[in-house]
Amino acid sequence: MPAIQKEKWLLYAKKADFAEIAAKFQIDPVIARILRNRGIVGEKAIRAYLHGGTESLNDPHRLRDADRAADLLMSAIEEGSGIAIASDFDVDGIFSGELLYEGLKALGGRPQLFTPNRISEGYGLNGRIVAQAFDAGCRTILTCDNGIAAFAPIEMAKHMGMTVIVTDHHEIPFEEADGEKRCHLPAADAVVDAWQEDDTYPYKELCGTGVAYKLMQILYERAGKPADEIEGFLDYAAIATVADVMPLTEENRVIVREGLKRLHQTTRPGLLALTQACGLTPEQISSYHIGFILGPSFNASGRLATVETAFRLLQSQSKEEAQPYAEELRALNAERKDLTKDGTDRAIALIEASDRRDDPIFLVDLGDSNESVSGIIAGRLREKYSRPVLVFANASEAGMVKASGRSIEAWNMFEELSSCRDLFTHFGGHAMAAGLTMKRDNLEELRQRLLAQCRLTASDLIPRIWIDCAMPFAYISEKLVDQLEILEPFGRGNEKPLFAVQHCRIRKMQRIGRNQDMLKLILEQRGVRMDALYFGNADDFVDFLNREYGPRETSLAFQGLGAAMDIAVTYYPQMNEFQGRKSLQIVVQNYCRIAKKA
Repeated sequence: MPAIQKEKWLLYAKKADFAEIAAKFQIDPVIARILRNRGIVGEKAIRAYLHGGTESLNDPHRLRDADRAADLLMSAIEEGSGIAIASDFDVDGIFSGELLYEGLKALGGRPQLFTPNRISEGYGLNGRIVAQAFDAGCRTILTCDNGIAAFAPIEMAKHMGMTVIVTDHHEIPFEEADGEKRCHLPAADAVVDAWQEDDTYPYKELCGTGVAYKLMQILYERAGKPADEIEGFLDYAAIATVADVMPLTEENRVIVREGLKRLHQTTRPGLLALTQACGLTPEQISSYHIGFILGPSFNASGRLATVETAFRLLQSQSKEEAQPYAEELRALNAERKDLTKDGTDRAIALIEASDRRDDPIFLVDLGDSNESVSGIIAGRLREKYSRPVLVFANASEAGMVKASGRSIEAWNMFEELSSCRDLFTHFGGHAMAAGLTMKRDNLEELRQRLLAQCRLTASDLIPRIWIDCAMPFAYISEKLVDQLEILEPFGRGNEKPLFAVQHCRIRKMQRIGRNQDMLKLILEQRGVRMDALYFGNADDFVDFLNREYGPRETSLAFQGLGAAMDIAVTYYPQMNEFQGRKSLQIVVQNYCRIAKKA
């Protein structure tokens, strides 16, 4: 398969009897091939992938300390003692906190929600929350989506005589000494985190809300509540799983698929109001809408204002009560988009003007930039430059900086940064993302240490485009498009299938969209014409055509006058519905020129 500059196209070559699998499960052989490409092997695994429901979720009792945590919470409920839920300010923190709050209230508990201020306090449990919870009469602290690295605040709480329960999904802090990795756990009364070394839970990739759901499963079971009551929280777990970019494999796939079913029929006033404010209907919601529309709206609350708005939305008792909070979240997200674009543009300018353009790891200092969007900017830079990125911004405390990082598969960000832990005052994360706080004076030392220990190769920094199969336009049908839907939800670990064709002619091309930044094309391959859309950078696509084929051929393509361009594209097929009529079309993802034969 050909490759465009700075991309490597790879075709899956995994073997199986696709015809047999297709016949057994009544699916197209292309679907059988995709299952094999995703590592779904064997009748049991295939059946679970295609049809698995809540009955296939793992036993929550297998989580280390989960029963101990349930015992402590039941005691607090029975004693009428206040329970402080120490949540966080991102989507996973919001929904894990809200799930525990609603669940504990339903069991007769007296929960109160506490969250850190992103700008002044940063991530996770802190001393202010501990003291405030104690003063509010809470004698139990229950963390969610954080706590695994909160050593000092937990020691403070224990010194004050409080019970502390940690539920988290981040990796366990460790240090290496004498070639040995030594993990450190906080001094909590119970720690529920599947990443613990002696934890036998079979799936490690739950988000914080997923862990909270598991704990609440045990509590509801003990209270004798029917299964459908706890399953009513799967919509919260689904939103958090997608928004936190967790792998949509095994248990997470079930959580998201079942959660989407409930979202499609939701009666929650807050979710209905936000969905409407974003121009959607509940039936439309997919993992895409969670990841790029609803999730960012919730995230904007904690990034630019206070998470209180998000909690008030979710706790609204009517759509009318929820409406102003939904509009506020939508407006905050629009502001967040502008801040992200400005910050990303500035970061790119700094990178391109520096003498570190070829470094395998980027540390970008944006100074007085709004640190709340640093993680999003880091993600955009990672996509553009295909390497790990840490974006720094001034912290509220003089002389300090905060950073959010996003990584690539070949570089475990949590482990690499852990080796520099002595430079940080706060640190946490996982393989693909991390956050930290440190003295500005240490920034250059961090850069030098990370670069000195970096083992990334040039090959690691080339984006790999994995193609499920080479599929000519003639094979695409409405039936195949319908069957592709059974592979959803799509996301990390269960990527949308990607197909490819070579020797594709551009018969017509036009710019579309409010800013004329997208393309609509008519492509022809082996005599079959296909409508196509390209949502990437239209200017880059046109520049590519001008460079490879010349302005005259590009002009002919825009005029629909039979340009002779011969390209390869990767794509995903879908149905286009317009004025009640359906037609096949493809969405182009990547493109390149066919290499000339020697």
